[in-house]
Amino acid sequence: MLPIVNKEKATALIKEEAKRLGFLSCGVSRAEFLEEEAPRLENWLHKNMNGQMSYMENHFDKRLDPTKLVEGSKSVISLLLNYYPEETQGEDVLKVSKYAYGQDYHHIIKSKLRELQEFMTDTIGEVGGRAFVDSAPVLDKAWAAKSGLGWIGKNSNLITQKVGSFYFIAELIVDIELTYDSAVTDHCGTCTACLDACPTGAIVDPYVVDGSKCISYFTIELKNEIPTDVKGKFDDWIFGCDVCQDVCPWNKFSKPHREPLFNPHPDLLSMTKKDWEEITEDVFRKVFKKSAVKRTKYSGLQRNIEFLK
Repeated sequence: MLPIVNKEKATALIKEEAKRLGFLSCGVSRAEFLEEEAPRLENWLHKNMNGQMSYMENHFDKRLDPTKLVEGSKSVISLLLNYYPEETQGEDVLKVSKYAYGQDYHHIIKSKLRELQEFMTDTIGEVGGRAFVDSAPVLDKAWAAKSGLGWIGKNSNLITQKVGSFYFIAELIVDIELTYDSAVTDHCGTCTACLDACPTGAIVDPYVVDGSKCISYFTIELKNEIPTDVKGKFDDWIFGCDVCQDVCPWNKFSKPHREPLFNPHPDLLSMTKKDWEEITEDVFRKVFKKSAVKRTKYSGLQRNIEFLK
């Protein structure tokens, strides 16, 4: 094994390899208690903005302090992976969020993170830690912002200048000290496009999203019947919702991803509204065989489609 290199060199090597693996960008921050996020999260949960997402109430301390999640951790490496598609669904169809067009991102990103971990061990020395892709109580947007990869916008998404927000966020929480990046400034300014456009009024205040009112929550997380008071407000979304990102001026800079596994099944983009309304379980399994859409199951997708009628 090679001797451990200094933290400046180690950081540079990690960022270089992350780029080679296809990540959009990589930032690093010190593993410590997220002081600013603690009262925000507490207030959000107190107001029941998590709806039926009860898992958000679990592991409160670990969610705010990575040293309680990964023993001996010293650094949080945040990574972004672009998923903006080259071609999107047409007009007058039932809509699926762009992140779910291709294969499930969890497996694809986890594979890249394992490669990055192996690279670190081979070139830097013994590095302990864990990889995370929506798989544990980690406030990924907060860490990415702390690591200088963007700012958390009024729609509560991480936004990056000259890039936009159509990307996944992942982390490696590791037990070595690295060179830490600084947070960037907020560039939302006076813009309220996302607040004005949200079909269900889920963005209740700038930077505050009531998760229990979000179309993504209703179409993916909610297991019961969708409440009737939001009938007619879904703008044809049946899995997730991209409205607050689609209207964000920073997303005019979005460029198509280069990950073949994120490309949609050929049938997805050609499906008409009638095709969706008549979708069979066989077609569902074929088109969404490895997609995140499987999370809602065939019965859940049928429920969502019926709700729009």
